[in-house]
Amino acid sequence: MKLSWRVILLWTLPALVVGFFFWQGAFTTSPMDMGRNTASTRMTYGRFLEYLDAGRVTSVDLYEGGRTAIVEAVDPELDNRIQRLRVDLPGNAPELVSRLRTDHISFDVHPPRNDAAIWGLLGNLLFPILLIGGLFLLFRRSSNVPGGPGQAMNFGKSRARFMMEAKTGVMFDDVAGIEEAKEELQEVVTFLKKPERFTAVGAKIPKGVLLVGPPGTGKTLLAKAIAGEAGVPFFSISGSEFVEMFVGVGASRVRDLFKKAKENAPCIIFIDEIDAVGRQRGAGIGGGNDEREQTLNQLLTEMDGFEGNTGIIIIAATNRPDVLDSALLRPGRFDRQVEVSPPDIKGRLEVLQVHARNKKLAKEVSLEAIARRTPGFSGADLANLLNEAAILTARRRKDEITMLEIDDAVDRVVAGMEGTPLVDSKSKRLIAYHEIGHAIVGTLVKDHDPVQKVTLIPRGQAQGLTWFTPSEDQALISRSQILARIMGALGGRAAEQVIFGDAEVTTGAGNDLQQVTGMARQMVTRFGMSDLGPVSLESQQGEVFLGRDWMTRSEYSEEIAARIDAQVRSIVEHCYEETCRIVRDNRVVIDRLVDLLIEKETIDGDEFRRIVAEYVDVPEKESYVPQL
Repeated sequence: MKLSWRVILLWTLPALVVGFFFWQGAFTTSPMDMGRNTASTRMTYGRFLEYLDAGRVTSVDLYEGGRTAIVEAVDPELDNRIQRLRVDLPGNAPELVSRLRTDHISFDVHPPRNDAAIWGLLGNLLFPILLIGGLFLLFRRSSNVPGGPGQAMNFGKSRARFMMEAKTGVMFDDVAGIEEAKEELQEVVTFLKKPERFTAVGAKIPKGVLLVGPPGTGKTLLAKAIAGEAGVPFFSISGSEFVEMFVGVGASRVRDLFKKAKENAPCIIFIDEIDAVGRQRGAGIGGGNDEREQTLNQLLTEMDGFEGNTGIIIIAATNRPDVLDSALLRPGRFDRQVEVSPPDIKGRLEVLQVHARNKKLAKEVSLEAIARRTPGFSGADLANLLNEAAILTARRRKDEITMLEIDDAVDRVVAGMEGTPLVDSKSKRLIAYHEIGHAIVGTLVKDHDPVQKVTLIPRGQAQGLTWFTPSEDQALISRSQILARIMGALGGRAAEQVIFGDAEVTTGAGNDLQQVTGMARQMVTRFGMSDLGPVSLESQQGEVFLGRDWMTRSEYSEEIAARIDAQVRSIVEHCYEETCRIVRDNRVVIDRLVDLLIEKETIDGDEFRRIVAEYVDVPEKESYVPQL
């Protein structure tokens, strides 16, 4: 068992103190004490004189200025053996010395020693010295522990991790799917490696690069790649590590960080989650004289103040650029803002190829098919997807990852853990009709995304799921596509009402109705896709504590608000009526699909479309073959 150094110190210190006092007692013993130890038998002064008269005394040692004597005498009661006896003398006895000389008895006078006083003083000082030394060692060791008491005097120092040559193990080849961002950051690396190429034509090294993008898109990974490629000193710190409860500590840490960076220039400073310290000043309620704003002011001064920071490049990352202070974003501080967006299908394929290097994939696994099936996935999502597939493979005791594990991993990442299958009952049949309603509408409406899979296996909070796969990465969505999505979302409720009647309509469509209302309202208020005309009636309101308005103001009158509500209701009702018509017209195929779904619990998209095509003409969806 490995003991903590604190435990060892707590046990060792008292042992040293006790041992010292034993040692002190041993070494401060006077010769008189030694005599006392050997002469444990006492003799009265009168009996001592009787021994002198009888000639039994052989030697006498006088101690303590003649007040005590150690006498060696022959004892007839012990077969004339010599015995050491202690005698307390009555003060100074000069006649005793004369008599010892007359009787020719060997005697010696031992003068008193002052060693006991010296050792006693040292003994009294040793315990405080050991105590102070132990406390000093305790505070010195704890100063290396983050947040330890030894850091009480160092809280103004920078906590940035420093690497003279950052060996992050990540290079630009390990970052995929964000080629535009890599290209811009490659210039930063070239600036650091060969600055003369740019200074020769009058170019200045950029002072700051801001990486902006949703979580998981690879901002921190890019910073690691820059550190690995540049081969220059690298400082990394999180924005939250600047801010403390004491006013001025954050500003002091900023000064200390840039001081160290100047000593190691050219170098890179990476600040992750800079929105923790860089939010707008004077935001919301209250004054602006708080710790965070003082830290931001110091950061602004260090980045572009009277003093230049030649050779220092600051790279920061955030997923909330809208809350950053405008002074922080201006050229001269952050000269470039690099957008790190979720990858498209080509980028997803490259990301999958990077993360599949150390995975044992079966030959039938198609990374292209996985990339096509995962629109909107970030790099972190794709890495997690392959890791979940590998975990499932190990749990199933397989040697290679197959498409079955990939499909299950996608379902698990998107919808959650697989639950217990439903037992045959009225509830299971109702859920089957609900999911088939979504799928039949999505299949028969031309502008809807094609069905990928329908299942009755519960995942997360959902008792059943219908998966749709977009045919392409859609940056823009048309009005017909929004209406098709509204109809697809209403398919489950329409099937419940048409098949079972109003009395059997369930709460299963609650989330669907929220999505439908949101899409219809955005059509009216933001996209201008209603009878109100091409006007935007609502803007995204910011939060008061992020520097936005204290009061939310309505941007339209009550009359317009009533017309908006009427338009939203009209859109939803029209789509619902059309959805119910589709369900009624295809009741036969719906019943067959429900029976098949209850039997198999899962129907894939190709089989679903093949069965529907036996009863009705299925509109052709736009096929999309990406250029990989």
